[in-house]
Amino acid sequence: MALKFIDLFCGLGGFRIAFEASGGKCVFSSDIDKAARETYKNNFGEEPSGDITKIEAKDIPDFDVVCAGFPCQPFSLAGKRKGFEDTRGTLFFDVLRIIKEKNPKAFFLENVAGLTNHDGGKTIQVIMDNLDEAGYYATYKLLNAKEYGVPQNRNRWYCVGIRKDLVSSEDEFTSYNFYPEKCDLKYTLNDVVKLNLDDDSYNSSEIAQNNIKKHLDDKCNEMLSDGKILLANNVRPSRTFFAKTGVSPCLTAKMGTGGNNVPIVVNTMRKLTEQECLRIMGFPEWYKIRKNYSQSYKQVGNSVIVPILTEIAARMTKFLEDK
Repeated sequence: MALKFIDLFCGLGGFRIAFEASGGKCVFSSDIDKAARETYKNNFGEEPSGDITKIEAKDIPDFDVVCAGFPCQPFSLAGKRKGFEDTRGTLFFDVLRIIKEKNPKAFFLENVAGLTNHDGGKTIQVIMDNLDEAGYYATYKLLNAKEYGVPQNRNRWYCVGIRKDLVSSEDEFTSYNFYPEKCDLKYTLNDVVKLNLDDDSYNSSEIAQNNIKKHLDDKCNEMLSDGKILLANNVRPSRTFFAKTGVSPCLTAKMGTGGNNVPIVVNTMRKLTEQECLRIMGFPEWYKIRKNYSQSYKQVGNSVIVPILTEIAARMTKFLEDK
């Protein structure tokens, strides 16, 4: 029987792709962002519900697994790190509310790596204590996409929990490895970025191009002469950062604010396309997203690394098959 799961803060639906790959069935999804709901509907044929804080747990269909990449801004190094003082930070407690009321077999959570050291470690302790008190064994691990086959420097917190009555002991739970092993890149930037893109709308500004040229060094020029994709980001008159290892910088929601926040392909001096950004996140080729739309970049930056989620989902599914 297929595992039933719900997709909270669903965004582009990375969790859905992951669990459907293991035969899971999504019975409910939710996201407060209108543009994200539109993208989700275009790909899965269902429009997610809205603000989860206004949805009663009793109105959610029964399910086996709750998936939730709850908002990360309150814990992110890129933000003000207000944590639970930020109203977005309290959305973890809406996940907890649903877990307590629906009593699913398991949960799968994702957030920024900064969650683990926020407020001197008190925030993560509050989260883990609450999950334990709710009746779940839980484990978490920080995984950087570039060390798990995906060419992006994206370090994230992944947390898996199983209801305590489904395992014989905590030792059985802790002895099971829900997380993938480190591996070499399964594809490179040259596999996902097109050198010949016939679309001038992605061209970078002349100012950005001059700033990039000013900061090119021998390593950059060597990559360009070898035909390797070189990305530039944080392009400024005083500095420019280059991806010199063949790994993309972390794609962030700031890409949706325009300017030079979208990495630039130095080889042809144009921005990454939305589709290329999706590939760098590990989304499948069939996935559709609006072009030349700032919200699309924002959605990608807020999304998840699909191959990592898919591996963890497969391991969770295997563990739960006989439970």
